[in-house]
Amino acid sequence: MSNSADSSSGPGRRLFRHPARVLTAAVFALAGLIFVTSANTAKGTNLRTDSSLLKLSDLIQQRSGKNADMEGTNAAARKDVDALVRRDDGSTEAENARLKALEQAAGTAKLSGRAVSVTLDDAPPDATANPGYPDPQPNDLVIHQQDLQAVVNALWQGGARGIQVMDQRLISTSAVRCVGNTLILQGRVYSPPYKITAVGDPAGLKQALDDSPAISNYLLYVKAYGLGWKVDQHRAVTLPGYSGTVELHQAEPVK
Repeated sequence: MSNSADSSSGPGRRLFRHPARVLTAAVFALAGLIFVTSANTAKGTNLRTDSSLLKLSDLIQQRSGKNADMEGTNAAARKDVDALVRRDDGSTEAENARLKALEQAAGTAKLSGRAVSVTLDDAPPDATANPGYPDPQPNDLVIHQQDLQAVVNALWQGGARGIQVMDQRLISTSAVRCVGNTLILQGRVYSPPYKITAVGDPAGLKQALDDSPAISNYLLYVKAYGLGWKVDQHRAVTLPGYSGTVELHQAEPVK
């Protein structure tokens, strides 16, 4: 009996009687290995704030600000160049008048006149369906690219002489695009509410908005879920001239 008791209490049995001690030692050993690996990887830097981990939205906002600064510089340089050209080119009054007309058509000159503005906005954060409508899905509560395009297209159809989206003038190569719930226009990023202003005959502009099937569909969501929609008429508005690059780019076939 004594031999059996000695055998059961010897070193060979201790591991099985105290598994918790062994598990604790293993956990501490693994933690030490992780700390060493992390230190070797970081090399004295903070892994959490590595520039490679910056959110894409932050990078877009940084680029948007840089593009805004570059547009301002470009506009100032263009103004100086135009002044020098008018002073030294020896053009006749008729030629200068034709040049001004082309600048107006291209959207690079300021434009003043009566106007209509349209403001679109996302639904309130706590929006619910009005009686008679199904519960909204997330996409039902935000402004989409096609909503902005519908307004711009209707205003052109209504005889707009010029259109400004937010603080930028549209030209023939402008593209109204949305990424997520933000608008990207000519290298700049905007968040709702979105304001679109058109210079032209207010009656014709408003009628075009009323006649647009795409806008009629949007107004259903305004009624159902509370998306923002506001139309204002202005006696006098001055749209800025387009100040970005006017270089044209085209697709090329792959060789």
